[in-house]
Amino acid sequence: MGCGRVGSTLARSLEDRNHTVSVIDSEPDAFRRLGPGFNGDKIAGMGFDQEVLEKAGIRRADAFAAVSSGDNSNIIAARVARETFGIQQVVARIYDPGRAEVYQRLGITTVATVKWTADQVLRRILPAGAEPDFRDPSGTVRVDHITVPDAWIGQKTIDLQLQSKSRIAWIDRLGEGMLPTRETILQEGDMLHLVIREQMAAHTFAVLDKGPEES
Repeated sequence: MGCGRVGSTLARSLEDRNHTVSVIDSEPDAFRRLGPGFNGDKIAGMGFDQEVLEKAGIRRADAFAAVSSGDNSNIIAARVARETFGIQQVVARIYDPGRAEVYQRLGITTVATVKWTADQVLRRILPAGAEPDFRDPSGTVRVDHITVPDAWIGQKTIDLQLQSKSRIAWIDRLGEGMLPTRETILQEGDMLHLVIREQMAAHTFAVLDKGPEES
């Protein structure tokens, strides 16, 4: 939702990666930013309107990004996508970083506008492991940003690291960064910044999906 500079860049980036994209904007003229080569759907309307979302194909969607110019519209649309249509990967653009904690508790990833780029949104809505945040020049080590999987909530960070053969550089929890200790327990909504050897990435994400081994 939102076809401004960030939304149009995000839509084209996703399409370049062979994803099917639908763009919603209340102003039909905004779709010009997509350019003539864009093949996705362009839906004129309010992105928090359920009928508009249905027309855009929300029931088939894997992710939803609300990147319009209004905080309230973005949050309402994000909540409708998550709570009404069950979309798990939801990202909302906000101008008021003070609201971040509330939205994180609702399970909605937010990024303050000052740090906002289409690239950051892209990494947050693609499947875990699809697009690392960073890869060293040799291609040996990568850093990935993921939401803690449900299966790992309540587990110790040390167990996740040992079983997945990764290292948690830091955790974003309720809008603040924290460095984990051996005793840190993973909580719902935690954003993990994982350092992974490229050759172990497939193993790491398989373990994250599967959940912890029973001791």
